Amino acid sequence: MALLEVDQLQVHFPVKAGLFRRDHETVKAVDGVTFSLAAGETLGLVGESGCGKTTLGRAIMRLSDPTAGAIRLDGEDITRMTGNALRSRRRKFQMIFQDPFGSLNPRMTVEQIVGEALDIHPLAAGKAARQQRIAELLQAVGLDAAYARRYPHEFSGGQRQRIGIARALAVEPELIICDEPVSALDVSVQAQIINLLRDLQQQRGIAYLFIAHDLAVVEHISRRVMVMYLGKIVELAEAKSLIREPQHPYTQALISAVPEVDPDSKRQRIVLPGDVPSPIHPPSGCPFHPRCPVAVDRCRTEPPPLREIAPAHFAACHLAGNLQSQI
Repeated sequence: MALLEVDQLQVHFPVKAGLFRRDHETVKAVDGVTFSLAAGETLGLVGESGCGKTTLGRAIMRLSDPTAGAIRLDGEDITRMTGNALRSRRRKFQMIFQDPFGSLNPRMTVEQIVGEALDIHPLAAGKAARQQRIAELLQAVGLDAAYARRYPHEFSGGQRQRIGIARALAVEPELIICDEPVSALDVSVQAQIINLLRDLQQQRGIAYLFIAHDLAVVEHISRRVMVMYLGKIVELAEAKSLIREPQHPYTQALISAVPEVDPDSKRQRIVLPGDVPSPIHPPSGCPFHPRCPVAVDRCRTEPPPLREIAPAHFAACHLAGNLQSQI
């Protein structure tokens, strides 16, 4: 049985303001997403800004309320849980946020930030045990235990993100949602954080949903990768299979935008026309068809299902399997 199962999840937000607002308009941030995540696995999630990646992660964390669908953790449906029932289940799943400074309370010391979860659940019997546990968590993420009495502003961006990781580890979770955890960091620091996450996974068997817009980073850490566009999953496959043989035109465009180290590379950049359509009024048929370089009439009227094109390789494209690579 999968650790995490997401079934036809929808997260819609009503439009409540604006001069031209119409009644019953909604932003379809996540629109019918289905996938599963095994224990100890890393599943990457990529897509352009505004495609719904972060909203999906927040919905799984129950920081945003789902409109429809189901979220099951260890076979237990947490979709409608609230209050103490949800709080007790949060020991199983935690989140690392994109902004390593904004996600830490500037008025709290590192000891208070990391130890807060130990107090809520409670996981440390007595002051000495609490301090020992905090010291162990800081050391696990590569920080000196003496840093416990310092404040977030006294640390670099990479150190702050390590504090955020220590906070997530405090309750010994089975799943961590990583919401672009390295995008705000320098390249050299990004590699350190990625390697830290991989080491922690090997030591503790944690599963990651790793959200990012950088396919190179996602390929490095993920076993499987999902590609999201306008609130929908358009491709899902093993990382190597998806990078080498993408079956959706949008995935091909994303891969073509990854910087090449080889100056003699013959990869051609695919420049998509226009902008991402509004999630309030998504296009009919395939949501990608207004920007797709190979769209046919069927794409404009019939939504493509997410179907298996090759073993463990799924794509939501009418032409998938017969699509000539554009990269």
